[in-house]
Amino acid sequence: IDSVTRLVLTASGGPFRGRSAADLASVTVADALAHPTWSMGPKITVDSSTLMNKGLEVIEAHVLYGVEFDRIEVVVHPQSIVHSMVEFCDGATIAQLSQPDMRLCIGYALAYPERLDVAYGRIDWIHLGRLDFEPPDLDAFACLGLAYQAGRAGETAPACLNAANEVAVQAFLDGHIAWSSIARVCDEVLQRHDGTRATSADVVIEVDRRAREDAHRVVAAHRSAA
Repeated sequence: IDSVTRLVLTASGGPFRGRSAADLASVTVADALAHPTWSMGPKITVDSSTLMNKGLEVIEAHVLYGVEFDRIEVVVHPQSIVHSMVEFCDGATIAQLSQPDMRLCIGYALAYPERLDVAYGRIDWIHLGRLDFEPPDLDAFACLGLAYQAGRAGETAPACLNAANEVAVQAFLDGHIAWSSIARVCDEVLQRHDGTRATSADVVIEVDRRAREDAHRVVAAHRSAA
C-alpha cells in the first residue's frame, strides 16, 4: 500500500447527473428511482441519486485499506464500465472494468480467490465507444461531502450519518420530504453528533439509535415547514 498514491472510485452520477441544485428542487420519487445503468432496490437507488452510496464507499475504502481521505477521489463516469482505479507512485494506474452487472461482483465474492467461469462482465471493446469522466457537483450532491466530513471525523460519526441517511431516504420514499431534504436531514443530524468514541459495538448501536431518533425529529420539522 506504500506505493499507492490515490484510490479513485467511480460513480455513474445516477439519474440526476449534470443537473444543478436548483433543478433538483422538485424531483419525484419516480425520478430518483429511474437509474440509467444499474438495477437495484429503492434505498440503494436513492443513495445513488444523492451520491451517498459513493460517500459510504469512500469510508469503506479508508477503513479497509488505510488510505487517507485526501487520497480517495470520486469521479463521475456515466458509462459505469470503470468501477475503480488505483494510482501508484510512478503514475501508473490499474483499473477494474466490466459491464455494470452485480452478478460479477457477487460471483467473485462467493468464489474468492477463484473466479466463476461465467462472463457476466465481458466488454465488447470494439463497440464500447467512449469512456467519460467528470468531477461530482458537491453543491447539487451534498451527501458526498457529508460522507467525507463524517469519515474524517471518524469514531461513531459514520454510523451517525448512515443512520440519519436511512431515515431520510425512507421519509423521501414515503413522500414526507423532498429529495433535496435528504442531505439537509443528514447534515443537521451530523452537526449535532457529540463525537462519541467507537469503543464497542454497543456504543455504535446506541449512536445509531440516537441518530435515528434525531433524524425522525428533523424529518418532522421539515414536514411541518413544507
